[in-house]
This record gives sequence, structure tokens and C-alpha cells, in this order.
Amino acid sequence: MAGILANEKGNVYIDKEVVAKIASQAAMECYGLVGMASKNKSTGIVELLQGPNGSKGIQVEIAEETVSIELFVVIQYGTKISVVADNIIDRVKYYVENQTGLKVSKIDINVQGVRVQK
Repeated sequence: MAGILANEKGNVYIDKEVVAKIASQAAMECYGLVGMASKNKSTGIVELLQGPNGSKGIQVEIAEETVSIELFVVIQYGTKISVVADNIIDRVKYYVENQTGLKVSKIDINVQGVRVQK
């Protein structure tokens, strides 16, 4: 289902993929995040997604005017996971609400791995 913003001039429909791309760009600006992750269903191996494929590591559910977002991420080794997760949540919530006008009801962070940066 798409998010709907209605006013006297008509309706604006916002697709889940748009919200996922906004969330991906916002999250990638956070210190300590290496990238989004996607788990291969057949092998169970986690794949690091970067660039335009980053939104594939995000699941979005839209109900009426609220959005729930689930991010699958890889964190940089040596950073405090809880601090990085809090920063991601704050930034994603701010960007999605300001760019779409939809209210974010919940953001879940799933840490799929830790990676040593070279």
C-alpha cells in the first residue's frame, strides 16, 4: 500500500520504494554504518549493499498515514552499536517525516554483521 497525503487539490501517493530510498540515503550519512545488508535466502550469507542497491536492505510498511521501517545493516568494527543505531533511527525518522509528510511510527535496526574498515 502507498502512503496517501490528501488536501483540497487532490491526493499524493508515496510508494514504499520512495520511502526506502530516502531512508537508505539518510542512514548512509551516519558515522559507523558500513552499508545495508541483504541475506541470501538459499545460502544464508549476508551480502553488503551499497549505492543504488541500498534500499533493498530496507523493508517499509505503510498504514494510512504512518510508516514502519526495518533496516538491515552492517556496522563498522570498533563503534558502539547502540550509539550508531540511535543515530540511524534519529536521522531516518527526521528525513522521512520531513520529505514525505508521513509520520514514522517505528524504526527497527537489525545488525547483520560487523566489518573492519581498511
